[in-house]
Amino acid sequence: MSDQNMNENGPQRIVCLTEEPTEILYLLGEEHRIVGITTYTVRPPEAREKHPVVSAFIDGSVRKICELEPDLVIGFSDIQADLAAKLIRANLQVLIFNQRSIEEILDVIMTIGRIVAAEGKARSLVEGYREVIAEARSRGKQLERRPRVYFEEWDEPTFSAIRWVSELIEIAGGEDIFEEKSHGKLASEREIRWSDVVERDPEIIMASWCGKPVDVGSIRNRPGWDSIAAVMEDRIHELDPSIILQPGPASLTDGLRAIQSLIEDLAS
Repeated sequence: MSDQNMNENGPQRIVCLTEEPTEILYLLGEEHRIVGITTYTVRPPEAREKHPVVSAFIDGSVRKICELEPDLVIGFSDIQADLAAKLIRANLQVLIFNQRSIEEILDVIMTIGRIVAAEGKARSLVEGYREVIAEARSRGKQLERRPRVYFEEWDEPTFSAIRWVSELIEIAGGEDIFEEKSHGKLASEREIRWSDVVERDPEIIMASWCGKPVDVGSIRNRPGWDSIAAVMEDRIHELDPSIILQPGPASLTDGLRAIQSLIEDLAS
């Protein structure tokens, strides 16, 4: 850590290896601390214009990051473990979160708020998200029934919903057909067989393939899937990864609304 960059108000030069810390810092009014971002950053749009891109998701430029002289680098999950190790060996301060549930997402917001001496603002954000979630849950309970939902995060191998997405489906009034798999910490624990989807017969298919567009046609033409209710009723929907696979404010707002809209359209 570069001691000259630190003061009692927390780190002054932060590199964000994923999208959510960037959005959180902007929402806290602390965006002036950001010195580097990931290429996948889209929220807020002005972030790409103001900050240099120094990383993708799995890897990044250690040289570029070091040249920015950050006093904190924030990343996400075991997928960035190799990059984090390289940065640690370069004597940088690295913080890797591994939030998988909605509660853990809210904890991350609070933690970042404390780090940048903006705990009060972070608490207000979290309280606001809790209100949004409570309202969505109330609406979900008023639906006539709970549609069966299959969420696909990747095609081959095929992964079902990560925990926060599964929770959003439940909050919005749906039933995640692979909810039991969502609690796994590793993606491999959420791997499913196509025949399992056929057997559980979802009424809605939502897909968001992190890093590439969803091929709805290929989903529709999988062996045996022509008997699935969602396929027969043409209810296969692509969701924007930036709002559903970002474990931060985006998923709790736009992501939840997108899921809610699809479920209510069928069940209202």
